[in-house]
Amino acid sequence: MSLAYGVLAGGGLCARVDDRVLDLSEVAGSLDELMARGRTAWSPPLDGPAVDNPELGTPFTVADYVDFYSSLHHASNVGLMFRPDAEPLLPNWRQMPVGYHGRAGTVVPSGTAIRRPAGQRGPGDFGPTEALDIELELGFVIGAPSDGPVAVERALDHVFGAVLLNDWSARDIQGWEYRPLGPFLGKSFATSISSWVVPLTELEPLRVAAEPQDPEPLPYLREPPWAYDIELEIELNGAVVARSNARFLYWSIAQQIAHLTSNGASLRVGDLLGTGTISGPERGQRGCLLELSWAGREPVALPDGSVRTFLEDGDEVVLRGEPLGEVRGRIAPSEAA
Repeated sequence: MSLAYGVLAGGGLCARVDDRVLDLSEVAGSLDELMARGRTAWSPPLDGPAVDNPELGTPFTVADYVDFYSSLHHASNVGLMFRPDAEPLLPNWRQMPVGYHGRAGTVVPSGTAIRRPAGQRGPGDFGPTEALDIELELGFVIGAPSDGPVAVERALDHVFGAVLLNDWSARDIQGWEYRPLGPFLGKSFATSISSWVVPLTELEPLRVAAEPQDPEPLPYLREPPWAYDIELEIELNGAVVARSNARFLYWSIAQQIAHLTSNGASLRVGDLLGTGTISGPERGQRGCLLELSWAGREPVALPDGSVRTFLEDGDEVVLRGEPLGEVRGRIAPSEAA
């Protein structure tokens, strides 16, 4: 049996059980409510009327949003593109899960149209982004709060489940603004998540051993290396342009949580933790157009004869990965003059 939880558009908890959708409104009014009841309530009775062709809403209320940078191949590729004469990875990358705090208010459910953002693209240059991109990620949903540091060996006790996540990115805006403080308006305009949250217990059979981390992490991050073996793909206008796998992540969600809370930061019910772009070692395994087109220098060919370096208005992107389902979004024109 495969299981995932969502929220009906009119309100009320629902569950996807294999190919059926059950209305669990009598169990809880929302997934927020179910998660807040604590771990003992996270496996409610799966008993309710079936729903045909359900319309779904945002699966949970996002409390805080953190996006990490946990794929070795993605970080290495970005370094090679923009620092070709230097070591691809910055010195801190293998020492800790690098991340930044994003904007919870612009996390939207699958199917929401994504308006092309405008912003500063360089000195004296304001306008719609000309380098709109995607990022193939997993997102982990916090179900149990914490107050203070969380030990790596207990970190998963705080995770309710996982979603697919697309962290839309305006690369020209990002490239101009990110030094010295990192991502800001080039990321904060939209982040899409799948409509179903898959409980962590459903992913446990997909957990596999990973390669040893080098150098060995500091004690507060130390655990046997592992990852989830989840096959992922990016579809652009009906054509699959990349296939990756969650096992390419270098830092685990447990390590991400241990690092996030190591300074005393709390976790709240509904916190969303993105993994960062998930890329593999081969070109066809790269998790964003920035990598697939190598910063626009190697356009991606589509079956209809068109090519893309970055997204055009009207393009539709679908990220998929079983058992997480899919997250989709279509690009709408900018409202900027």
